[in-house]
Amino acid sequence: MEITTIGLDLAKRVFQVHAVDAAGAVVIRKALRRAQVLGFFGNLPPCLVGIEACGTSHHWARELIRLGHEVRLMPPAYVKPYVKRGKTDAADAEAICEAVTRPTMRFVAVKSREQQAALSMHRTRDLLVKQRTQLVNMMRGLLAEFGIDIPQGLERALLMARQIVDGDVPNVPAEAVKIIGTLSQQALDIHVRLREIDRDLLTWQRANDVACRLMTIPGIGPVGATALAASVTDPHQFRSGRQFAAWLG
Repeated sequence: MEITTIGLDLAKRVFQVHAVDAAGAVVIRKALRRAQVLGFFGNLPPCLVGIEACGTSHHWARELIRLGHEVRLMPPAYVKPYVKRGKTDAADAEAICEAVTRPTMRFVAVKSREQQAALSMHRTRDLLVKQRTQLVNMMRGLLAEFGIDIPQGLERALLMARQIVDGDVPNVPAEAVKIIGTLSQQALDIHVRLREIDRDLLTWQRANDVACRLMTIPGIGPVGATALAASVTDPHQFRSGRQFAAWLG
């Protein structure tokens, strides 16, 4: 019996496969270790492979497409209604196999390695911005306890941090000076890392045609342009601007 459709449930080490033929009869139901996946699919004729969209799904989709298969990624929330019994890897793979053939199913476009690299910069940038804000707020709170006020604004807070690191120590107890100095140094280090990421994003934006065109829209800068270009693989999947806005949240 020739396999036509496969549901692949991804995991860290053990993947579950559910394969059916053209009539819907189950041909294969088995678990594969990570090292066995590409070899298994490499020995199969081209077929339709369904995968739930997740952090690693784009990598596996690219690998299976390279082997000649048609891969469709689906939001996990859209697959869940097809799970017929208790949640197990086998049940999930079967649900994926069924969901991928539904004519009304919506799919997620496969991202390229370059898009994922750009998104990794954005996620790291977002984390560092939050950490910098936490450090600055901690500095403000500690100094306020000793009657020292840092004027509003990030630049003024970083200026105070630079002065403290350079030895211009405020009139506070020695123990507090050491702690505030540590916070100041960390805030400055993170600020330097953020500027490096911003430069890398600007370089990526200049080399990406979509991001360059997005930059021509008023109100969109390098950060917004690169985020949109990296996140949206196929804009045609949205029927209107309202649908795109809803997808953005």
